Amino acid sequence: MLETVVDDGGVSNVAEMARRLGIPVATAHRQIATLVAEDYLRPLGKGRHVAGSRLMKLVQRLDEKQLIANVAAPILHRLATRVHSTVQLGTLENEMVTYRIKTGQGANALFTKVGMQLEAYCSGMGKVLLAYLTDKDREDYLAGGPFVPLTDRTITEPAALATELFKVKAQGFAIDDGEIADDLLCMAVPIRNSMQQVVAAISVSQAGTGKRRITGDALLSMLLQAASEIEVEASVGTDR
Repeated sequence: MLETVVDDGGVSNVAEMARRLGIPVATAHRQIATLVAEDYLRPLGKGRHVAGSRLMKLVQRLDEKQLIANVAAPILHRLATRVHSTVQLGTLENEMVTYRIKTGQGANALFTKVGMQLEAYCSGMGKVLLAYLTDKDREDYLAGGPFVPLTDRTITEPAALATELFKVKAQGFAIDDGEIADDLLCMAVPIRNSMQQVVAAISVSQAGTGKRRITGDALLSMLLQAASEIEVEASVGTDR
């Protein structure tokens, strides 16, 4: 029904669309009423409807995330070469981190894959994305446990995780020190859109005992520089 209404563009009324779909008019009215109540559709009058603000915002976010991934790819390839490590970009969907870019040394050995989703509470990118949620969304997430330990360093207590997320937001970056996998060290920073909303995160993952590790302020500086370049390029792409 949602697809039919969007394709119709507000030309037909509910009864006409019900006939087009081959469903009872009463059923069509119930479906439309639900979509209107959730703000996925907006009534125009005379039984006609168009996309609502919630649907438009959802589409905008999806397009925005894909734009960011597209412009980020060459920047993250260069970063991976500099740090001799795996570099990734992820976004948050349904309280899970979706991995959109993975590149660099050791990428094949790391268990993550482009397109896969992982829990957010135990990774550097996940903690960044959770930290910048609205207060209500973050509280809802923390109340939705339990949080399963993946290693003996995984933060699983909601109160401790809340403290960690507050720290991440205050300092502007996150560290995953063996929380998602033993001997894996990860640093992540946020990517903001033109309205300063955090819509993605990037990270560098390194073996905790790697001989060529870059850590601390040096790694943070490289990540922040890459994030800034991505934000500028994404902003230019949006303006176009």
